[in-house]
Amino acid sequence: MGRFPNIAAAKAKTGAAKGKLYGMYAREIYQAAKNGGVTPEGNPNLKRLIEKAKKEQVPSDVIKRAIDKVNSGAGENYETLTYEIFGPGGSTLMVECLTDNVNRSVSDIRAVINKCHVKMGAMGSVAYMYDNLCIVGFKGLSEDEIMNALIENDIDFVDMETNDENTLIYGNPSDLFKIKEAISNIKSDIEFTVDEISMLPKDRITLTGESLEEFNRLVTMLDEVDDVQNIYHNVEL
Repeated sequence: MGRFPNIAAAKAKTGAAKGKLYGMYAREIYQAAKNGGVTPEGNPNLKRLIEKAKKEQVPSDVIKRAIDKVNSGAGENYETLTYEIFGPGGSTLMVECLTDNVNRSVSDIRAVINKCHVKMGAMGSVAYMYDNLCIVGFKGLSEDEIMNALIENDIDFVDMETNDENTLIYGNPSDLFKIKEAISNIKSDIEFTVDEISMLPKDRITLTGESLEEFNRLVTMLDEVDDVQNIYHNVEL
């Protein structure tokens, strides 16, 4: 198996400053709590985000304020937008934003595109080259144990990679929580090293020289845009 690239190579959330990192999680946690309820036990998506935020050392008060904002009846509303970009040297990028101001988001992304002399694609012009999948990673279970758990719970998966003790399961985004539950039922104290929904390129390319420099500049500038949550690309790093 192993048709899909390693998640670390397929996704770039590069060097965000702590302030931006905290803001990103605050927005995501707020929106998850608003959509699914403020109790983590009854809102799997909120629970997942809180766990991820804690792993990235987001302070508890940042998490609490985001949830309290929902309890206070704040009227903020965030939209998820995806921009498709043709970068240098045949590279492509999928840029996800979570924003409360669509005009600001579009303006900021276009400013980067103009400065880097690249092109924004129409909807679907890049997306078809990526697979939208959930990725669940963990250690400490054999392939037989994992396969049996998935079969017993009637969970279809797209691919599975095993490297030493590390396992990555790729599946349909809607099956993320079912996969985690099936694995947790085997080993209740298991720690998930990867737990997310991602866009993975079907094929990757290698850039060198000026093209690589231009690509790195593009990614860095996109990452500095406040509304940008995730950057996915097809470049082998």
